[in-house]
Amino acid sequence: MKENVLDVLMYLFENYMYDEPDDDPDRASLESSLSEAGFSDREITKAFDWLDGLASQRHLPEMQGKSDGPVRVYTDIEQQRLDTESRGFITFLEGAGVLDSARRELVIDRTMALENAEVDLDDLKWIVLMVLFDQPGQEANYAWMENFMFESTPELSH
Repeated sequence: MKENVLDVLMYLFENYMYDEPDDDPDRASLESSLSEAGFSDREITKAFDWLDGLASQRHLPEMQGKSDGPVRVYTDIEQQRLDTESRGFITFLEGAGVLDSARRELVIDRTMALENAEVDLDDLKWIVLMVLFDQPGQEANYAWMENFMFESTPELSH
């Protein structure tokens, strides 16, 4: 099975967080379930490290409204991981008020923490969804993103 950290995270999200957010299975039972599902111990450990990094940034300051600040300039390594379409999507989410500057930086941080050579737009959407799910006070933005991902597939114009 060719897997990466994002595959493990998506499996966890779809099977444990999204469907049953009230249940709080312990880490050992989750690790066991992931092993049984065919994920390697290395990728499971990396996925939990990624989630720990997300949890450590759970209480970011609230930014109101659309981000009217300066344009985000991406570093060379960020540009390698996030293609033009993905960077445009982040800008679109900021303009729509779904991401404020603090959550934009968290999305970029969590994307970079994956250590993938490149993250495509579909992967980025999952990262945004997981970040918003974990952030207190972001329920409306999470619902918007969830609807965007699962209810419709509008074309983005640049």
